[in-house]
Amino acid sequence: MKNLVKAEIRRLLATRVPGGLLLAAVLSGAGLFGAMALVGPENFDPPMPGLDTGAGIRGLLGLLGYTAFVPAAVGALAVTSEHRHRTAAVTFLFEPRRGRVLAAKLVTYGAAGLAYGLVLAGTAAGALFAVAAVRGISLGLPAATVLALLARIGLAMVVYLLLGVGVGALLRNQVTALCVVIGYLYLGEPLLLMIPGVNALYPVLPGGATAALTDFTYLADAISDEVGGTAVRLLSPAAGALLLAGYALAAALIAVVLPMRRDVTL
Repeated sequence: MKNLVKAEIRRLLATRVPGGLLLAAVLSGAGLFGAMALVGPENFDPPMPGLDTGAGIRGLLGLLGYTAFVPAAVGALAVTSEHRHRTAAVTFLFEPRRGRVLAAKLVTYGAAGLAYGLVLAGTAAGALFAVAAVRGISLGLPAATVLALLARIGLAMVVYLLLGVGVGALLRNQVTALCVVIGYLYLGEPLLLMIPGVNALYPVLPGGATAALTDFTYLADAISDEVGGTAVRLLSPAAGALLLAGYALAAALIAVVLPMRRDVTL
């Protein structure tokens, strides 16, 4: 098993995926998040509470969670590339016990997701504290609380990468898998929030669970006010974490069970 994990790590490092993943984490954390903090949530349209309030910090961190489509897309891309380039067949010839191969892949992808989450959280923390110093404002939450919230978002990114792996294993077609992952996370869930009645499902979806981790109610409340519907109540942070863990487990099971029962060729 140890050798299989090493082989998967070498395979991953031989591609442009790690570099792209690292670049995306830095651009999202230091770039996008840092720019939003520098502009100030109070200057958004519509305006949000400022960084000197707890609600402002949680709101900005909640927006950072919407970059989760990046690791999810990478997970889907990594799995579907195996089928697109026919490398899965060669791998299974060297190690016929598919379960061991797939477990090694999950460990590797999980580590990649954790690396993305750590870089994202670290660069976002650096940008936030730097902006606070430059603007001469006191953050609305203690530094320890901010770091804890960023750590939660970082761990959530592992879940999203595994979700992408599960979607890729389920669909296998690269373009279709990418469209489903990006379309659902970037457009699907926000659109669901606009449909009265249906938006009650949002708290138990991946985006709702992630929002629960940071108590990010701004988007759900804003959409509810806009459409005149009932405000959506999110889960508790602990329940959101458990739900995300369940999604990660389900994605891992899909990624293991389906390839064991299917022919590896398309």
